[in-house]
Amino acid sequence: MKVTIVYWSGTGNTEAMAKAVAEGAESAGAQVALLPVAAAGADVLESDILLFGCPAMGAEELEEGEFEPFFASIEANLSGKRVGLFGSYDWGDGEWMRTWQARVLEDGADLIGEGLICNNAPDGAALAACRALGAKAAV
Repeated sequence: MKVTIVYWSGTGNTEAMAKAVAEGAESAGAQVALLPVAAAGADVLESDILLFGCPAMGAEELEEGEFEPFFASIEANLSGKRVGLFGSYDWGDGEWMRTWQARVLEDGADLIGEGLICNNAPDGAALAACRALGAKAAV
């Protein structure tokens, strides 16, 4: 099982989440590629499972400089793919994640549970939830 995790992180919070998701997937026996979005290309679509991490930015939106353009470029090919979402936020109520989940479902993807969100830096419970997401994705 090949799991690819693509993330963008400005403060390190979403990166910490991505690393914990990777740990969970690896512990479940998956072959894992952990990529900052700047290193990701369309070849990520060759993976069995795709996990995307992006924090809320601005008015609860995906990061617009790198992550949104990348995600939009592969989005039409997510139909039938197992996809998981995660990210951190500083304020708001998680609207960006609900919007992102709806978008992924409209793309025809098979969403792995609800998007996982964490307020600011992930604590022990949030990191455990990230590992659980990775393990769930790898099954």
